[in-house]
Amino acid sequence: MFGSQDLQDDRLIIFGRYPVPGQTKTRLIPDLGPAGAAELQRQLTEKALTTARAYTQGRGIELGFYFEGGNTKKMSQWLGSGMIFSEQEPGDLGVRMRAAFLKSFQSGRRRVVLIGTDIPGLSIDLLDKAFEALTGHDVVIGPSTDGGYWLIGMQHPVNLFQDIDWGTETVFEQTIALAKKQGMGVHLLNPLTDIDTVEDLTALSSDLTQRRPYVSIIIPTLNEEDIIESTIHRARNRDAEIIVVDGGSTDGTIARAAGTGACVVTASCGRANQQNRGAELAGGRMLLFLHADTHLPDDYIGHIFEAMMDPMTATGAFRFKTDLETPLIKVIEFMTNLRSIYFKMPYGDQGLFIRKALFESMGGFPDLPIMEDFELMRRIKKKGRVITLPVSVITSGRRWLNLGVVKTTIINQIVIAAYFMGVSPGRIALWYQNKRRRVNYDYNKN
Repeated sequence: MFGSQDLQDDRLIIFGRYPVPGQTKTRLIPDLGPAGAAELQRQLTEKALTTARAYTQGRGIELGFYFEGGNTKKMSQWLGSGMIFSEQEPGDLGVRMRAAFLKSFQSGRRRVVLIGTDIPGLSIDLLDKAFEALTGHDVVIGPSTDGGYWLIGMQHPVNLFQDIDWGTETVFEQTIALAKKQGMGVHLLNPLTDIDTVEDLTALSSDLTQRRPYVSIIIPTLNEEDIIESTIHRARNRDAEIIVVDGGSTDGTIARAAGTGACVVTASCGRANQQNRGAELAGGRMLLFLHADTHLPDDYIGHIFEAMMDPMTATGAFRFKTDLETPLIKVIEFMTNLRSIYFKMPYGDQGLFIRKALFESMGGFPDLPIMEDFELMRRIKKKGRVITLPVSVITSGRRWLNLGVVKTTIINQIVIAAYFMGVSPGRIALWYQNKRRRVNYDYNKN
């Protein structure tokens, strides 16, 4: 073991990429799905970085993360501070690694070790052995079980990256032959498995290898037979499961929802109770609460994944938009998004999403007959950032058409004001329901 004075000029380089669904761990997408593969990459990266940080701390070893995709701001937002972020040079893997080594040695580093991010067997002890080996050898290599290597280190710049058939089973053999040809002394570490294929997943814990949806979409329903099918079809995605929680429909809602292939369960009526029931059954890492009359935007999974790459984000929602085009509705949409973006108070009809673990830790939606989404947002703001995505869900304008835009807006504002004034949610819900019944009666009568 070297003291900090001996190792203060050393550098540990991590080669990785910013996870993007559909562009990350592509060989695993058929089995894990685009977001599932990207989520695996995210977790493997964070695990490797945790080990690297634990090793370099207090040893005077500089930690550098050389990345593909994203940018320095995104990388630092995701992984935090305490390391150097540098974008990988263009070219094949050999060109990029050689550039990273040259840059490190040119900056005065004496020993440089480079690792990838998909090595579940990485340990502090192995990193220590790698740096120790460089006191008596020119090169240290950790071979991987697929014919490549999971680690390479040098004590001076050596070109071991030229004329290598990257991505094949001969990478390790060709590298060793090139080192011997140049008269380099090579020390080998124990072989490890890096995660590239489905077969490699056996090296991981069950939590990482379990095939599960990235998002569980929970839709509470009550007599929504006219719209539930289109909402479900719009939400279909290979990275999502759809759970419809019906509160006692007397029409064909349950049959139509079940006919789409969605999971359909029943619960006692009440949006908070129905959504909490859906969350209990959800298998996804993320929960997305969606109203039955709201359609999700294209690539909503990618937008959610990107938003939740920031570990400080507690929850989020989409921008609000209706399928109406009247001037007054446009004003309402503008004011709703203003509240959501600047006051961090999105409502349920914007498609709220949250990590399941956080949702459960907060006890789910409060058991209220009304304003359950409002109260959850008030609480969750204390846990982290609340963000509004730059894309919109499309909510049906049927409420405004039935009640009238002005009347609907006034009723909504009275409900919010009463809640702030301390009126019990039960009284507010009773008044709200009676008011809507009265307005609907007048509307149908006319």
